[in-house]
Amino acid sequence: MRVNLSSQTKEWIIIIQLIKKYRSVISYLVFGGLTTLINIVAFTLLNSVMNYQVANIIAWFLSVLFAYVTNKIWVFSSKTQGFTALVKEMGSFFIFRGLSLIMDIFMMWLGISILHANPVLTKIVDNIVVVIANYFFSKLYIFKSNK
Repeated sequence: MRVNLSSQTKEWIIIIQLIKKYRSVISYLVFGGLTTLINIVAFTLLNSVMNYQVANIIAWFLSVLFAYVTNKIWVFSSKTQGFTALVKEMGSFFIFRGLSLIMDIFMMWLGISILHANPVLTKIVDNIVVVIANYFFSKLYIFKSNK
């Protein structure tokens, strides 16, 4: 027996299949967006009371803590077994985020100190580059066994 589905039902089926196929990318974009928001808000608040470089590092640390938890649980569904594996995974996450912090610091310095661009606009552009780099670091190196 063949069932005829309406075109609307077929469209919903396609949408659901795409969501399932790209779940990790979609989750990363959602949580990456929230991580970026935390980073920008923290930077903006701290930048009004301290040097932009110090504000940037503190904002980075707060956002990386949030990013590790969300990436581990919801984006890559990491199921590390044991304390040693957890420390190794978290260490890798922070090391790669440290590399992206170096990128971040360089882009902020270039944008603000050299190009004299608006600090918040520089931070937004900087975050776009950093979010893309972090996805590939996480996917290819940190949570690679959880494909």
